[in-house]
Amino acid sequence: MNRPLDLGTPEEFRADRLVDVLIPTRNRPAELAVTLGGLAAQDGVPGFGVVVSDQSDGDPAYTHPAAATMVRALRHRGHPVLLTRRLPRRGLAEHRAYLLAASAARYVLSLDDDIWLEAGALHRLVTAIGELGCGFVGNGVHGLSYTDDVRPESHCHYEEWAGPPTPERIRPGTPEWNRARIHSAANLLHITEQLALPPGTWRAYKVSWIGGCVLYDRAKLVDSGGFDFWRRVQEKHQGEDVAAQLAVLSRHGGAGILPSGAYHLESPTTVTERDVEAWEVVLAEEDTPQPA
Repeated sequence: MNRPLDLGTPEEFRADRLVDVLIPTRNRPAELAVTLGGLAAQDGVPGFGVVVSDQSDGDPAYTHPAAATMVRALRHRGHPVLLTRRLPRRGLAEHRAYLLAASAARYVLSLDDDIWLEAGALHRLVTAIGELGCGFVGNGVHGLSYTDDVRPESHCHYEEWAGPPTPERIRPGTPEWNRARIHSAANLLHITEQLALPPGTWRAYKVSWIGGCVLYDRAKLVDSGGFDFWRRVQEKHQGEDVAAQLAVLSRHGGAGILPSGAYHLESPTTVTERDVEAWEVVLAEEDTPQPA
């Protein structure tokens, strides 16, 4: 019988580690178990921490026996895990701000609760951000049900960095904004197959934003404002990750990393009320001329 699960304490968890993984979740016990299972199989980054913050309508997802077992597996392998609830709900950006504040690690991986990471994915991301020195690196997620849906018209938006990423000010309506198209369906999978990279190698490419799996330099994310804009957007929003990444891009630069080891579970979204794009609100404030 599944015994009560130790939730951990914020005081014990918050420590000077290399990496913490931050997972917001709501009403997804099965998906959370898969996400945690992928993390439990990661190697090459010893002792990374994991924070799960739950906003489920009923029991928290991490109490499901499958998810609880993966929590225990992570701890058994030497990874601290903090399990929390964040209620009442005040929007996606506030939830991510809460998770960010729970960590003191050098790098934080913002990982959605419907992403499975293949073995070695976290090590590759940590290696990449260490070598590139930018504000974030990420893995665009593969939708494997689209494996046979090849979209060459989207592949043209793939452009590699010739050196370390440099800051970019990216806005809607520009060619750079269209880079996001390469993250749809299974486009990255097809681009990776065309590149035929030797084992153990990776490439950094230019992005506008990446959803689902993004490793930030925590200090650079905080320097760019983090998710503090949550107070300025209404609760029913989406696009909070876009807003944060555009800010980091403009100050510190960022990149996507191939090959991607992130796979989308393709479950129905639990974010059903999306009245506002957070990035539109934030950009409107930033781009509005101030009185002299």
